[in-house]
Amino acid sequence: MGSFTLDDVLAVRKRRDSWWTVFLVDPIACRLALLVANHTSITPNGLTRLSMVFGLTSAVCFAQELLIAGAVLFFVSFTVDCMDGKIARLKGTGTPFGLWLDYVGDRLRVLCCAFGIASALYARTGDVIYIVAGAGVVVLDLFRYINGPQLKRVRDTTRAVARENSGAECVFMDELLGASAPGSSTEEVRREFERAGDEDGRELVDLQRGFRAQFPWYDRVRMFLVAHRVRSHLISGIEFHAAVFVVGPLLGAVAWLWTSAVSGALLLAFESVLVYRAWLATREVARAVPVNEREKVLV
Repeated sequence: MGSFTLDDVLAVRKRRDSWWTVFLVDPIACRLALLVANHTSITPNGLTRLSMVFGLTSAVCFAQELLIAGAVLFFVSFTVDCMDGKIARLKGTGTPFGLWLDYVGDRLRVLCCAFGIASALYARTGDVIYIVAGAGVVVLDLFRYINGPQLKRVRDTTRAVARENSGAECVFMDELLGASAPGSSTEEVRREFERAGDEDGRELVDLQRGFRAQFPWYDRVRMFLVAHRVRSHLISGIEFHAAVFVVGPLLGAVAWLWTSAVSGALLLAFESVLVYRAWLATREVARAVPVNEREKVLV
């Protein structure tokens, strides 16, 4: 089969990932991926389908009110899901269809598990709050995965139009920090980029200057997280799923309700910060874009 090493697998991990994945899932997923890569011919899409099987089995357990079994199977499903990308990058066997399959599999797993646990707890208690909570979980999950691509579209459009109409190099500083060497400070990254810009005759415009001015501690926290391969969006869809389908069920029915509510509120808070940061970036364009061109990017 293969002759890959653990270092090979570690090298193909994402540069940044959720803290749940980095600390609790990857230590297991990387070693399992090594076994799969060296001793089987299973494809990334095969792993995605296996993850879906575990996810749907988790939903069945939740529907039977087997909360602990459902939580364990959901964790297994997510661990297998984390392996497919590693195998794809390691062997170069990823396919465009795999992106669709992975996305749809994730949404299907969340929908079925939310319906399973909510319906089981409602059947036992007769309390409609569990149905409301299950629906809320699904809505928040869809919002998170709709909001992300739209914010990326805003960032790309803002940067492209600003560059086109000003001639300046407009960047989001957190992207430069994420691509920098571990241990690099914000000022080191900024100076390096400005040095490269001077050589090319470009002006640097940091579209996150307004956000960083309002929250000066953000860069220090950001660089600390980058050094540990953790992204700054601390409560994303992954942490939300972990709270709702792993931590909450392990703690019991009542705890599941509170865990879902608290994690949902935190998810909305972090998503609101992302929206606010994107809005500030569009304001920052006013520094680089002529007045008659601003309506193309300012909203």
